[in-house]
Amino acid sequence: MQTITVIIPVYNEYCSIKYNLPFIISEACKVKDIKFCFLLIDDGSTDKTATWISEYCEQRDNIELLCLSRNFGKEAAIHAGLDHARGNAVIIMDSDLQHPPVLIPKMVKLWRQGIDVVEACKSSRGRETFSNRLLATGFYRIFNLLVGMDIKNRSDYKLLDRKIVDIYCSLPERKRFFRGLIGWMGFSSAQVFFDVPVRQHGISAWSRIKLMRFSMTALTSFSSTPLHLITGLGISCFALSLVIGGIALYDKYSGQAVSGFTTVILLILLIGSLIMFGLGLIGVYIEQVFDEIKQRPTYLVDQEKSHIREDS
Repeated sequence: MQTITVIIPVYNEYCSIKYNLPFIISEACKVKDIKFCFLLIDDGSTDKTATWISEYCEQRDNIELLCLSRNFGKEAAIHAGLDHARGNAVIIMDSDLQHPPVLIPKMVKLWRQGIDVVEACKSSRGRETFSNRLLATGFYRIFNLLVGMDIKNRSDYKLLDRKIVDIYCSLPERKRFFRGLIGWMGFSSAQVFFDVPVRQHGISAWSRIKLMRFSMTALTSFSSTPLHLITGLGISCFALSLVIGGIALYDKYSGQAVSGFTTVILLILLIGSLIMFGLGLIGVYIEQVFDEIKQRPTYLVDQEKSHIREDS
């Protein structure tokens, strides 16, 4: 019998996990002739999430808990889950039911037909604020423009064949963008669509600042185009200086009054702003390189809190 591991990253989900996890398990187990294992990745929760899951693991033999030593972020939690997942395929999904478990039978059916990657895509974004919707749209457009990869409305809710999991885990980089890397790999893929349901319990752990940092990491880890933009800005400023210099020389030799300090001050401010922008952008890439060359692990596991069955 084939086995599928369902990876569920959790972070301070105590208020919701005790309701949502049994429902996720019941929906997945409706698929016939498939053995499901559920691997929950606790990303350094500070509430009772890990304690409740650990107690629940004692009641069922198909649930495991992997506790990270601190909060490393969702990308690291997904990586940890994929490193420890067993079976013929893996499903990655959120615990808040905004990734509907009812899609699992359809995703498994497509995988059985030979599809390597089955992606769940959002046909609508649910009750999202206008500002978040605007930021998401802007990010997807910029990512598509710079990288040439359309990931609009794709989510982390995916089914991956074993060979995709093995390839993903073998990639050397530490700063990862899961959705982008899966799309970059290629291989056969199919999509299923869903409307994002309203979150019934708890609140999202994603703050605006976290989303902005995540977006910046995603863009800089996939494209060097912003660095080339700095060169373009430099060339543009040089061309502008030639034009203004030519005008100034013409005014001087024609006996006309040379412009005052206003133009000079504005140009200095403009060029200074462009230089600071360029330095900041270069700094982001240097940060990426700095994090990579340190070669620190993407995550650390707290073995004492984890509940992993070695014989499964």
